Amino acid sequence: MQRTPILRQQRQKRPFQHQRGISLFVVIVFVLLSMLLALWASRTALFNEMVVGNDADYQRAFEAAQALIQDAELDVRGERANGSACVITNADTCRSGAAITKVPLEEPEVGPMLAALENISAGPRCAHALCAKRTGPQDFWNNSNTGNGITLDQMMTADIGARYGQYTGAEYKTGDKPSNPILTECAAANSQNCRYWIEVLPYNASARNSGLIANLPSNQLALSLVPNVVYRITALAQGRKPGSQVVLQQTYARQKLLD
Repeated sequence: MQRTPILRQQRQKRPFQHQRGISLFVVIVFVLLSMLLALWASRTALFNEMVVGNDADYQRAFEAAQALIQDAELDVRGERANGSACVITNADTCRSGAAITKVPLEEPEVGPMLAALENISAGPRCAHALCAKRTGPQDFWNNSNTGNGITLDQMMTADIGARYGQYTGAEYKTGDKPSNPILTECAAANSQNCRYWIEVLPYNASARNSGLIANLPSNQLALSLVPNVVYRITALAQGRKPGSQVVLQQTYARQKLLD
């Protein structure tokens, strides 16, 4: 009669000990799941940060390339950003130096300048960002082999391309106002992260009377090109991250204002 309670007590303890083991296993599983979720969240946040950072760097490079395009237009017109005439501050600004190639302002200046550019036998046919029409592959920014044509390293050398504000005197930063960091670096004399080049392309004035365009209105205004050239501007800006690069091209026709 005295042994029966003891057996009952032992039978009651066994299920209780078995339940404690299952609880520990369930807790371990939930801890592992929580760690996996935390790891997934951290990797997702890191990936999003990389995407946002790369996009921001590309946008800065794109804005810098746009600024270079506008600076090249001002270089062709010999003006400042506010429309006033270029102000000489050193030998580079306004292309005032005697050894600097000038943008042609009259028709007789076009032929000698193009002849001088085409006579360049080695390297790019460019001088102080003014270039003859490129032949062969046009995407030199993707070429690193001289056997395949002009390379990006050749085009980025001094006196071949132009830095931002080099010939216009454009200010990339005024006082304590923030500036695009790529343009800030681009204005430095030893900069290798951005350039622009201007191809001088002769324009045949008789082409507008050749009937190339069907149903051309008779009252269409003339282009008023003086001299008869158009310019193809290529601007390149490299971001601050490896592999981030923007290239923009624009055809620009400088028209003479009619009184």
